[in-house]
Amino acid sequence: MWKDKLGMIHIYTGNGKGKTTAALGLAVRMLGSGGRVIIVQFMKAPKVYGEYEMAEKCGFRIEAYGPPKFVHGKPDKEDIEAAQRALERAREVVKSGEWDLVILDEICVAVAFGLISIEDVKELIKSKAEKTELVLTGRYCPEELYAFADYVTEMREVKHPYQKGILARRGVEY
Repeated sequence: MWKDKLGMIHIYTGNGKGKTTAALGLAVRMLGSGGRVIIVQFMKAPKVYGEYEMAEKCGFRIEAYGPPKFVHGKPDKEDIEAAQRALERAREVVKSGEWDLVILDEICVAVAFGLISIEDVKELIKSKAEKTELVLTGRYCPEELYAFADYVTEMREVKHPYQKGILARRGVEY
């Protein structure tokens, strides 16, 4: 069976656009093959991003654990508590074996901002169910985590509309 070949770890990182987008593409491919998919989002507020509508229609889950504001500067208590809730949920889904694909969206940023520790992420990876494909996304991924991954893709910004003062657009950046 094709699911017997699952169980690898992916990292999508870098300063360019496309990390979550690539993970969502993988989610669509997994769904099209009959797999079960869940996305646990760190630092993203629920129902703000365009993927929520499609999740319900396509049959996968997105659970967001971010406050309705961006983390700027030093994280506050609300930011840390939200990230800890996301981490606890991530631990549950990663080791459950219930999901064929688990995407931990923006977990690398949560580490970089000090909301969760790199040690927590290492332990989470080690606890992964054998046949669960796991994706970690976000800028600033510590290179120390690369050793745990089977795939590491770095998105590099070459040109972006932000450079012309064009802000994020619904349906494209969120």
